Amino acid sequence: MAPDGLPDALGAWRALPFFDTDWPAIRDRLAAEDRVILPPDHLRFAALEAAQPGAVRAVILGQDPYPTPGHAHGLAFSAEADVRPLPRSLTNIYKEMQADIGAAPDSADLRFWARQGVLLLNTALSVPAGSAGGHAKLGWDRLTRQVLERLSDRPRAFLLWGGHAQSFRPWITGPDHLVLASAHPSPLSARRGFFGSRPFSSVNKWLTARGEAPIHWAQAEAT
Repeated sequence: MAPDGLPDALGAWRALPFFDTDWPAIRDRLAAEDRVILPPDHLRFAALEAAQPGAVRAVILGQDPYPTPGHAHGLAFSAEADVRPLPRSLTNIYKEMQADIGAAPDSADLRFWARQGVLLLNTALSVPAGSAGGHAKLGWDRLTRQVLERLSDRPRAFLLWGGHAQSFRPWITGPDHLVLASAHPSPLSARRGFFGSRPFSSVNKWLTARGEAPIHWAQAEAT
């Protein structure tokens, strides 16, 4: 971890203006918190570390980290492999995947998606334990906007689940992207348009039409 509190593995993302203009104030606010903040500091930017800009082929926007201690590890919708039962939104994601492509992962850990170029980005990168949405107004949204602008440089797939994620649509610019908007996989809304949306096969159909390899959504490709 560098003296500014940022991991060395941020790589090309470090060039975003956010890290000079906004991060210092957010870092100080986090340091002043007397509550437990999730995920742990060293995992805060894990999604960006795991998928550098040039490698990103698809983006899935989440809202904020899981507020249950031991769940969040820095990637949207993902959790540690030993988490049982699965978080409810992830359970619904797997239900839709099973219906869509006939298979789903056997654990909550989606880091193998990131290794294939899927950026699993929450629009807030911190949350007080037990207080979902507690850092929604901390200023993280400015990072999300800049990430989307940065990734608008060439065609990519963007999955916007729910109204919150869809509110960032204006920062996806340029032609030829695949933008899939549907209801959120939360138990409160999954039946209002997430189930039946077939996002996983749609992304792979788009990628293969472009001559790119499909994403192995259900399990890591054997090597």
